[in-house]
Amino acid sequence: MNKKDNPGVRIPPPFIYAAFFVLSIFLQKEIPLGKSLFSSTAMHVTGVVLIGCFVICVLPAMLNFFQTKNTIITVKPASSLTTSGIYSITRNPMYLGLVCLYCGIAFLKGNWWTFILLPFLIIIVQLYVIRREEHYLSRAFGADYDAYKQKVRRWI
Repeated sequence: MNKKDNPGVRIPPPFIYAAFFVLSIFLQKEIPLGKSLFSSTAMHVTGVVLIGCFVICVLPAMLNFFQTKNTIITVKPASSLTTSGIYSITRNPMYLGLVCLYCGIAFLKGNWWTFILLPFLIIIVQLYVIRREEHYLSRAFGADYDAYKQKVRRWI
């Protein structure tokens, strides 16, 4: 493994999610869309459940990374290939968790723009972050990563 090689993702992924969320707030102020659907108890519960899913995805992923002394910083090389725990269910639990958080807050805040922007957010994360990380992990871990990709789905 090349000690200087890394995914080359210069913008931390949580910032990408946050930028889209801030954009959705701006759009809601400039071009307001109705919020009445979001005022129901069902929508509130959905938001809370999605935020719970964020915790269920991200906490074990972070714990796994810290236990293996791996890095979550996307411009640093990985020290190992993480495939156990939550990583045996999804290859990207942190990004999946961030989608859950993004949508959960949107349900609680009642912002349609957040959902309208969601496909664009996922496309950017897919193309800018995940694709680069996957190419890097293939370079760094070769056949082990390729076998892992065959067993575990990218999202869920």
